[in-house]
Amino acid sequence: MLIVILRTLILLTLIMVVMRVMGKRQIGQMQPYEISILIIISALAAIPMEDIGMPLINAIIPILILFSFQIIIAYVSQKSEKMRSLLCGRPSVVIENGNIVESELKNLRMNINELHEVLRVQGSFNISDVEFAIFETNGQLSVIPKSQSRPVTPADINLETSYEGLPYPLIVDGNINYENLQKAQLNEAWIKRELSRHGIKNLSQVLLASLDTQGNLFFQRKQNQQSDQ
Repeated sequence: MLIVILRTLILLTLIMVVMRVMGKRQIGQMQPYEISILIIISALAAIPMEDIGMPLINAIIPILILFSFQIIIAYVSQKSEKMRSLLCGRPSVVIENGNIVESELKNLRMNINELHEVLRVQGSFNISDVEFAIFETNGQLSVIPKSQSRPVTPADINLETSYEGLPYPLIVDGNINYENLQKAQLNEAWIKRELSRHGIKNLSQVLLASLDTQGNLFFQRKQNQQSDQ
């Protein structure tokens, strides 16, 4: 039993490292060749987990070969448009200038009902409101609404807005993020002083505390206590 546990942990660690280096994309964002490599790697790892008589190296070497192959292919695809088109294909425009492109639907083996379904997932419930719809190489649909059907933005009404940026999480689950404190040019004494004004004497009471680019501190206590700002 101990051997099985050790073999499983070794293979699991190897696969986690391989997947981490391959990138952070989710399954739905991967290219077809990447999914194929992932499936084969999973199968290679599963066999020696079940068969302890199989040498572990017989799984490790093929996994490393596939991993190296994926890295090489990804690099070549970045440098060569032809190779990228060969491996990943090209985006398919299924709606162009408000009209459905039937030939592209046939190439994708997709019918009108399926097109309606993926449009609804993207928040477009009426094809007449769509200017362009493009199936990307990873299978996701990009939708460009017609100008008269797009939500109004501040730029449309000449409204100036201030810079928002990203807030700095200063405390997460009671632990101070000193790196973010330094980026915000603050210190631990400051955050403790600000929280004490709201009756918080111990940082362990704080679930989250963050600072936005306008200098506003938001925090939330643990145990479903009321949020303050």
